[in-house]
Amino acid sequence: MSFETSDPRVLAHREGGLGTITLNRPEAINALDLGMIHAIHGVLDAWRDDSDVQVVLFDAAGDRGFCAGGDVRRLHSAIVQGDLAEAERFFRDEYAMNAAIDEYPKPVVAFADGVTMGGGIGIAGHADIRIVTETSKLAMPETRIGFTPDVGGSWLLGRAPGRLGEFLALTSTVMGPADAIHAGLADHFVPAENLPSLHEALTTRADPSTPTELVLLFDETLEAGPIERAREWIDEAFAADTLPEIVERLQSLRDRGVGEGEPVSPALALEALAERSPVALVVTLGAVRSARALRGLRPALEQEFALVSWFMATQPDMPEGIRAQLVDKDRSPKWNPASIAEVSPEVVGAAFTFHVQRPLFD
Repeated sequence: MSFETSDPRVLAHREGGLGTITLNRPEAINALDLGMIHAIHGVLDAWRDDSDVQVVLFDAAGDRGFCAGGDVRRLHSAIVQGDLAEAERFFRDEYAMNAAIDEYPKPVVAFADGVTMGGGIGIAGHADIRIVTETSKLAMPETRIGFTPDVGGSWLLGRAPGRLGEFLALTSTVMGPADAIHAGLADHFVPAENLPSLHEALTTRADPSTPTELVLLFDETLEAGPIERAREWIDEAFAADTLPEIVERLQSLRDRGVGEGEPVSPALALEALAERSPVALVVTLGAVRSARALRGLRPALEQEFALVSWFMATQPDMPEGIRAQLVDKDRSPKWNPASIAEVSPEVVGAAFTFHVQRPLFD
């Protein structure tokens, strides 16, 4: 039975105890805007106390991916026009949706098939059962566009094994299914061709009865991915106290030929860091390490909201990064400052003490 939502780009269907929420904006790889966020949250609220819905599933239309993130082009327009209230509203409402998924009283399953990045992680990453396929590409790419992992990304990355959280947050490296599972951003691998059968099994729920047991019937074991195979040098380099020290360790590893020719290497990590916003890198390193010590997703979202508010209110790199990557697409952002060495030591303190006029969760 179809459930009418407030936005046609979010479809909701209920059958046999399974409520399915389908992101339906395939032309934009299901990137989220405020209307879609409100629609998703509305369905979750409607099904919370509906006894006919026992399990909630997130999937997506199209063959390119689950969700490429947020609609940052519109966000860019709001920032450059000085409408920070509109930009803040987007993040405030998105983070409330992320918390609702994390705290939902019924099992939530997500099919993170294809591209699942940024805001897509904010949905799939907080589900109870997170499914990836052979086409899955997961990442938190925010440093590419001049700000910091959000939607609870700092919380998830802070709990990744070893120093993978720092590595993934700073370099924006894309994870395949095996590495997504290793990093703790996914739980099970199911071949894409089997997703319809898994969907049907979740609908009928004959035997076994729990969603986790059903998923295990389709789960397959993968060989270690390139990021997991690189754990030794990643942990060595990204355990350094400061960003300049991380760069020094990577340079030493590269000069010794560590990882040469591999798809994940110190040389490639250095190239990635050289392309990112220096301010975003410094703040992100602090954010992941701070989130590691927090007690839950809500405190992490509150921290991220303050940091994003600081970026929007004070830093030119955020609109410049969005412009370069997604608006003009010249891929040549002009960061300010231009190098890690030029970042003031006071930046992190200013970012983490930025005052938000109204708390994220009232």
